[in-house]
Amino acid sequence: MVGFKNRGWLHDISSLLGGGGGGGAGVDNAAAERRKKPSRLGILCFETAKIMSRLVSLYRSLSDEEIYRLRKGVMKSEGVAFLNSKDEGFLMSLACGEMVEDLDRAASAVSRLGKRCNSFGLNRFDLVYTDLKMGIIDVGKLEYGSKVNERKLQKMERLISATSCLHAALDGLMQMEISERKMKQLKNRQMQLQKANFDLFNEKLENQRKMVSHFREVSLCVRLLNKSVSLMARIVCILFVRMSVVFGPYVPHLPSFSIKEQFLSHSGPITKPSKPTLLRFHSQRSVLFLKENDGGLTAEEMFSRSNNVFLSAGPSTLGGSGLASRYANVILLAEKYLDSREPVDQIDRESLYQMLPENLRVLVRTKLSKNMKSAEDDAMLAEGWRDAMAEMLRWLAPMAHCTVKWQMERSFDKMRFDPKPGVLLLQTLHFSDKVKTEAAIAELLVGLSCICKYENRV
Repeated sequence: MVGFKNRGWLHDISSLLGGGGGGGAGVDNAAAERRKKPSRLGILCFETAKIMSRLVSLYRSLSDEEIYRLRKGVMKSEGVAFLNSKDEGFLMSLACGEMVEDLDRAASAVSRLGKRCNSFGLNRFDLVYTDLKMGIIDVGKLEYGSKVNERKLQKMERLISATSCLHAALDGLMQMEISERKMKQLKNRQMQLQKANFDLFNEKLENQRKMVSHFREVSLCVRLLNKSVSLMARIVCILFVRMSVVFGPYVPHLPSFSIKEQFLSHSGPITKPSKPTLLRFHSQRSVLFLKENDGGLTAEEMFSRSNNVFLSAGPSTLGGSGLASRYANVILLAEKYLDSREPVDQIDRESLYQMLPENLRVLVRTKLSKNMKSAEDDAMLAEGWRDAMAEMLRWLAPMAHCTVKWQMERSFDKMRFDPKPGVLLLQTLHFSDKVKTEAAIAELLVGLSCICKYENRV
């Protein structure tokens, strides 16, 4: 057993994650911690803002309203039901798996930052999180949706916004300083450079520096490391408990917690029986940093590590075939060409055709030859195809848009500070049946070809 012996973990959550207590580290260590000068986030503010934005996004995604929209809107939508699955239990398990993975990544990042803190509890947040996932923690004080937590979320959103503005202001300042150096070089070579222009630029540069200074003071940059990590650690724990309450009936490996909170949907409450929880800090190793070949894992540990939703798509799906992104772009191009009255030139048609794998090319050619032979009235046929394509795109295009959006949200090159709820994989083409999707795309492209021909757009 490591640390916090004979203590209820959440009974002392303020001292444990608040950066103010030793929590089993001993009186001497606690006194030493108090003597240390508290450090500020500084350059770590941007990484912290990204973590916070992900936590806020997950928090908002787990509200009663969002879960109801997920169950009764997204999962019942025509595209998801036809191409992915009609099984609510399966879709809910996908949503849960993806959210837990996102939370695991956030918890791992919080744990890394916690190693820099002068609080023993934050130093070992990886073990705290492990105990939480094993269901051996008293979670009586982790109430989702409380007024206190809502205020904390609003504070986080303000800090995220200010830090995002700081990031943009620093980018602008860097570009202006590059321009300043170029202008000085030009001024040295050409004495005729207008002094008024140079003075105006200097004024803008000074204003930009003041803007950077302002956002630095109101952003995470000057916030204490301990307090920021403590805040994020608490939200991480609240989120996992909330996920267990919402998704527990669909995911057997999630622990049960004895808490006051009960998830209510508009179709009635979803409840699961509670089981007793221990009040001690047991874990000697973390599920966040275990080696891949580590054996002897519990069911909970295996779930936390191995439930990689993205890689779980089977070979009969677009994700398992590596075609989700390509087919999404094909659908979006077809949507673009349908909405446009401009001619589709040979280069555009060839580019679209080259995006198709060989089996889909054959399918399109076969369908196209049959339709061309049966064509009678060009105008009526074009109008009929336009209506059919519009109806198909009504449920197919949103999935293509979600596929692209999901990829953009997770781009490693993008500094994302958006705390809004994101897109889930189950909303995309990733789990779509390959045969059904290819049949729909073939119909779409045949219709587009007929419309372009009969409307003289080729």
